[in-house]
Amino acid sequence: MKRLIAAALLACFTTPALADQQIGSVSTNFRLVGPNDKVVVQRLEDPKIPNVECYASFAQTGGVAGGIGVATDPSQFALSCIAAGPVTLPANLPQKEEVAAISASFLFKHFVLTRMVDTDKHALVYVLISTKLLHGSPANAVSAVPVANTGTPDKP
Repeated sequence: MKRLIAAALLACFTTPALADQQIGSVSTNFRLVGPNDKVVVQRLEDPKIPNVECYASFAQTGGVAGGIGVATDPSQFALSCIAAGPVTLPANLPQKEEVAAISASFLFKHFVLTRMVDTDKHALVYVLISTKLLHGSPANAVSAVPVANTGTPDKP
């Protein structure tokens, strides 16, 4: 619990450097006043791993609160990561590292993307979590990307 609170505070003030781009959105619920509710698709690039692209889709609340940016978006999201070219690990890559965050409310809720290295299967594993707890645990999604086996030692 303390870890999630610390992650939420950290994400509010120090979002990692990342190249992200909104790909598009799909309207899901008509709102008479303010923008409609929608599902947004955003591309997130891992700043330390060239050729890895992650696509996150998440619900975004519309209406008056959503229109002025103070609505809390629901913790409903999906994640898919791909290799857009050869993927190799840089030297001294941490075993686990937060690589991106998406704001889901004015201050208190973010979706945080974390990279982990699976050295046994030569893969990068990306986990997207909500910093807001739901019934005792955060909502989450996972995706993996294969890494080229360069014959280097098992530890990155």
